[in-house]
Amino acid sequence: MCGIAGLLDNAKTLGGDALDALAARMAGTLRHRGPDDGGAWSDAAAGIGFGFRRLAIIDLTPAGHQPMIAAQSANERGRSAIVFNGEIYNAEDIRRELNGLGATPAGGWRGHSDTEVLLQACRHFGVAGAVERLIGMFAFAFWDAPAKRLTLVRDRLGIKPLYWARAGQQFLFASELKALRAHPGFSGEIDMTALAGYLRQAYVPAPRSIYRDAQKLPPGHMLTVEAGGEPVITRYWSLRDIATEGQRHAATRRIDNLAAIEDLDRLLRDAVKLRMIADVPLGAFLSGGIDSSTVVALMQAQSNRPVKTFTIGFHEEGYNEAAHAKLVAGHLGTEHTELYINPNHALDLIPRMPDLFDEPFADPSQIPTYLVSEMTRRHVTVALSGDGGDELFAGYSRYAWAGRLKRWTDGVPLPLRRLTAATLRAIPTESWDALSGLIPERRRPRQFGHKVQKLAGLLAERTADDVGRRLVGFWHDPSELLDRAYPPYGELWDDSITRDLPDFTARMQYLDTMTYLPDDILTKVDRASMAVSLEARVPMLDHRVVAHVWNLPADLKLRDGKAKWLLRQVLYRYVPASLVERPKMGFAVPINSWLRGPLRDWAESLLDEARLTREGIFNPAPIRRKWQEHLSGTRDWQYDLWVVLMFQAWHERWRTQ
Repeated sequence: MCGIAGLLDNAKTLGGDALDALAARMAGTLRHRGPDDGGAWSDAAAGIGFGFRRLAIIDLTPAGHQPMIAAQSANERGRSAIVFNGEIYNAEDIRRELNGLGATPAGGWRGHSDTEVLLQACRHFGVAGAVERLIGMFAFAFWDAPAKRLTLVRDRLGIKPLYWARAGQQFLFASELKALRAHPGFSGEIDMTALAGYLRQAYVPAPRSIYRDAQKLPPGHMLTVEAGGEPVITRYWSLRDIATEGQRHAATRRIDNLAAIEDLDRLLRDAVKLRMIADVPLGAFLSGGIDSSTVVALMQAQSNRPVKTFTIGFHEEGYNEAAHAKLVAGHLGTEHTELYINPNHALDLIPRMPDLFDEPFADPSQIPTYLVSEMTRRHVTVALSGDGGDELFAGYSRYAWAGRLKRWTDGVPLPLRRLTAATLRAIPTESWDALSGLIPERRRPRQFGHKVQKLAGLLAERTADDVGRRLVGFWHDPSELLDRAYPPYGELWDDSITRDLPDFTARMQYLDTMTYLPDDILTKVDRASMAVSLEARVPMLDHRVVAHVWNLPADLKLRDGKAKWLLRQVLYRYVPASLVERPKMGFAVPINSWLRGPLRDWAESLLDEARLTREGIFNPAPIRRKWQEHLSGTRDWQYDLWVVLMFQAWHERWRTQ
């Protein structure tokens, strides 16, 4: 796991020393991603420069140093090179294939790093041929010297980040935006369409970034640019094709339950085993939920020593999963470590958020994700995570009850639904919370009042897809905050997906996997773990697992209202159901009460009406109204407010003009 950066100077105005210095300067901002080693390389005649920071995981010797330069053969013009962030878990299989073809590097293999294998595979098979063989997470830049071609590649599910930009006649790329900002020609102008997207979704949706001149390379895509040419972006792996074909196949497929459980167990075991390959200490995040418990169980089943596990706890009732994680750890016999956090942890961390995330990012679980990463890094260098299980196995509670809501409201006239919504909204959140006491505790939803208000918003929507977008949205009409309306963009707003995936739940799963997963969940895990130089691995997102699960019938995922049915059956082979069967909690943070208490002064300073007016980005009126309603307890606006607060904190830190 590392940080990469570089540039292609089409005008060839920079000499070798200047190219080296600029590439090193850009990569220097990524030291947290790679504290163990760094380097820069350039070819002034070609105008190419690479910078790198290394977190040594596989082959800790200098043989793994990057940028890695290929030995030049007699018929080559110039030397090809690579900078690579990630892990290729089947690197040894590819090495054996290359050896069998007589395609070893000139002078032989210098070490056993996966980077060297990837470099040689790109040279022998071509980039597309190399990528189709890869099992892993990756973002890399390959300079093909004979073709004078730069290729950027991002992994299939978007586990690793990759940005690109222009600065005059120079083409730039990097793992994080801060490296692009280090280039003297980079413009920091805000992309207002991207800002509107952020207000809707609490993250900046791909392919845009918060900056007008920088973009994210989408998952499953590669970008090629030749000296003096324009970038060309192509898709090399399509989840849409896999999901469409898989659902068509699954609709007529009958699978024996026991065979399905065995197949998934075997495939997940292999995915986990591959991700246990490391030359450094390794552990896992454990929340005690289905996903992380499954990963840890499969790790422990294939380990001859106790797996090191780590969890975060909260003192606030209704948010704490640490006790459940401890029971699972005890049953599996792991070496378990836990940390209970309080508002002071958040207060200390919040000022650092803009540096960690580079652009506005408002998932409050960024706080515990960073803290559990920080704690974990004191013990290990690699940690496995259960991320991806919710999207694959229909784990989010909204999948089940959105489907029920659709069935209940089909045929109910829109005016009647909107009248019901207005009635629900008229009752304050705190009153609904008080009424929740009438519900048996075992069945009582957390944040009942907030959920009722959310239900009201769903009832007022026109179509099922509008309901789906509202479920994952925040400021549904950003124009009330901004100077004008900015059009929504991205796959979430592509209505043609309904044709390929007519089932509502499958469509939500697909859209979450293409949007929320890479742009929120995986971004959060990458930035939080890399901030402390910890490598996070996600076996659920092995692309073979993803393709397999999309070929399964829907009732193996969501059965009788119970999410993750098949994944649960695999877990029950290792952990008693009684230890993991409970209402889904998620990695939630008590932001609502913190904003009314220990974070109130910090929030008030960022939401001050005079300040908002002076900065001229947001209309203060709707923000101040929601802030006052939240403080009074009339409504719970924690998430909408957090979206604004995280932008304000980012803007204060980076202060674009």
